[in-house]
Amino acid sequence: MSGHSKWKTIKHKKGAADAKRGILFTKLAREITIAVKKGGGTDPTINYQLRLAIDKARSNNMPSDNIDRAVKRAGGTGDGTESLEEITYEGYGPGGAAIILNSVTSNRNRTAAEVRSTFTKTGATLGESGCVSWNFETKGIITLDTTTGNSEELALAAIDGGAEDVTVEDPYIEVYTLPETLQSVKENLESLGIPIETAELSMVPKTTIVLSEKEAEQTLRLLDLLEELDDSQKVYTNADFPDNVLEKYRGEI
Repeated sequence: MSGHSKWKTIKHKKGAADAKRGILFTKLAREITIAVKKGGGTDPTINYQLRLAIDKARSNNMPSDNIDRAVKRAGGTGDGTESLEEITYEGYGPGGAAIILNSVTSNRNRTAAEVRSTFTKTGATLGESGCVSWNFETKGIITLDTTTGNSEELALAAIDGGAEDVTVEDPYIEVYTLPETLQSVKENLESLGIPIETAELSMVPKTTIVLSEKEAEQTLRLLDLLEELDDSQKVYTNADFPDNVLEKYRGEI
């Protein structure tokens, strides 16, 4: 397994820690808001992006009342409605790894200042729009828990269900799909009674870059700091981290 894949597996586990700090619920509510705006409406039976966002919120134990309020606010009928917009930042981490930050904000000037400060203090470089995104593809990613069944059988079921590719990263299997087939592959797996951990659209690097230990440690710090920003939604990189650095990082979570 590559150092990039291992980082994603550790990052998946980190979600539980985020939930304890209350960070995750805020991000999930914003994800619902953006899904309503981009997907066209507050009905999850019609708006598939919203259905994915709600499923993700439920899988992370977000209370139903919180989900309902987030949907109503996004539709302009709930309390505390605010104007949110998506902004993507791109740059280079220590060692030259590509960094993409998707943010959702009500104040683009505040967010830009915080992102710029975070890049600067970690020795990273904030770049122009498009400077690294050319090296990423939008893919559907469905995460399965290997403890729910035989890894090989789960992988074969995913391929038979229309997946493009499958990677086993114990204790998870990542199923890759085209953006337009994410829904059908997910439904095919669910029809077989296979539990879905997560299903979402993600940015996947076409190529990765191997970092030295020092560069890897600095890049992991940058990624953590970016994820902790109030307006941060998702962070992507093409960094390939050394095993020993990731083991140390895993122990600190």
